[in-house]
Amino acid sequence: MKLVIQGKNIEITEAIREYVNQKIDKAVSHFQHITNEVDVHLSVARNPRINPKQSAEVTIYANGTVIRAEESSENLYASIDLVADKISRQLRKYKEKRIDRKTQDQPKTSEVVPQEPVVTNLIGERTPELPAEVVRTKYFAMPPMTIQEALEQLQLIDHDFYMFRNAETGEINVIYKRKHHGGYGVIQPRNGNNNSKNGKPAASNVAEKSTTKT
Repeated sequence: MKLVIQGKNIEITEAIREYVNQKIDKAVSHFQHITNEVDVHLSVARNPRINPKQSAEVTIYANGTVIRAEESSENLYASIDLVADKISRQLRKYKEKRIDRKTQDQPKTSEVVPQEPVVTNLIGERTPELPAEVVRTKYFAMPPMTIQEALEQLQLIDHDFYMFRNAETGEINVIYKRKHHGGYGVIQPRNGNNNSKNGKPAASNVAEKSTTKT
C-alpha cells in the first residue's frame, strides 16, 4: 500500500509522519487487500476567522473506487484521530456493499420516484460569479455508471455532490445531497438543438430529478 502525506501551511515533521502512519495503518489494516493508495492532506488555516483551524483529509483508492473523509478541529492530532476513525467506517461500508452484491441472488428492484418539475432558473436574481483564483484542481477517471452506482460513490467520498458519466445517456451528470428537502437529486444537461443518445427529446434547460437513498 502506497501512503502519500502532504501538508499546507504546515511542516510535516517526523513525529507527525509517524503518527499518521500509525493511525492510517490501523484504520486500513483489515482492508489492505483492496487498498491501492492512501493520500493524506494536512492543513492549517492562516485566517484567524476560520474555526476549527487544523484539518486532515484522507483519500483512499480501492480497486478503482475513491473513498474520502475529512475532519477538522483545534488540534492536528485530534483531527488525524477523527479522520482515521471516519475512513475506517467508510471502508467497512464499502466492503459490506461489495459482499452484498456477491451474495445477492435476485436482481434489485427499483423504486419509482415521481418526476419533479423542471428547474428553469438555478440562480434566481443572483449574478453568477467565478472565483478570482483557482486554488485546487482535481483529475479523476470517469467510467460510465448508473445513477445508483453514482449514489454509492457520493456516499463514499463524503462530498455534497458527485460528477459522473451516465451509462444510459453517455452525458455528464451531477448527483447531490438535497439539504432542505432530504434525499438526493440528479442534474442532467439537455441541449435544445440536439437529442440525447437514448433518443429522448431534449429541452433547453437543466433538469432536476430526485432519487432515493438505499
